[in-house]
Amino acid sequence: MPPKLTRTAALLLTCAILFPVAGCARNKTGSDTAYIARDVNSLYALAKQRLDKGQYADAAKLFDEVERQHPYSVWARRAQLMSAFSYYMAQKYPEAISSSQRFLTIHPGNKDAPYAHYLIAMSHYQQIEDVTRDQASTANAQQAFGELMRRYPDSRYASDARLKLDLINDHLAGKEMEIGRFYQRSGKWLAATLRFRKVVEQYQTTNHTPEALERLVECYLALGIPQEAQKAAAVLGRNYPGSDWYHRAYKLVSRHVPQTAPKG
Repeated sequence: MPPKLTRTAALLLTCAILFPVAGCARNKTGSDTAYIARDVNSLYALAKQRLDKGQYADAAKLFDEVERQHPYSVWARRAQLMSAFSYYMAQKYPEAISSSQRFLTIHPGNKDAPYAHYLIAMSHYQQIEDVTRDQASTANAQQAFGELMRRYPDSRYASDARLKLDLINDHLAGKEMEIGRFYQRSGKWLAATLRFRKVVEQYQTTNHTPEALERLVECYLALGIPQEAQKAAAVLGRNYPGSDWYHRAYKLVSRHVPQTAPKG
């Protein structure tokens, strides 16, 4: 199943593909895959027909052929962006990124540039792996959405970019927590502490922060520095006083330093 687009992206697609097109021509065998020379109207119409049928990979190649055979026509610019979209819908994300970047290189000031940036960001986003895997695509998506917001803060894609960035930060925080827990289970308290502190300092708005603070309490107590454990528990109590993580931290600190334990 192709990935679902947001409502704004779907709206733009509707606008993008409703160009006036002429009828398309077929060869005698009925095959449309042989890229023989065609007039630009017929070639673009054929690509759009493939897109309408959900044959996204074929549509992308045909839109590429529009640009290759008619590079100086007004259709070439349209075909570049439609090629990027078709590759995205075919889940060929590297090709979607490449097509979008080519469009931006040739038409940096075009009115559809925000959408090209959005396609790049979404293509990276769709490749995000589970927190147990490499997070290169996550970092690329974060950078791409950030650039979209910096360049076009008032575009129709800005709100979705902000939402996606929140989800990406939560994902990256989850990766840090996964590594931190591994170090903690291995008794590598200092290494675990560095990971949990990163979550608290860099991803404090995510839902991983309460657990990260409680894990810091555990690690600081294991390292023999109860004062730092108390500080982490105090921050947890101020910001998440009713959470299970705070109750766990309170019990731990009370057990180890009962005379100065934070009050819940």
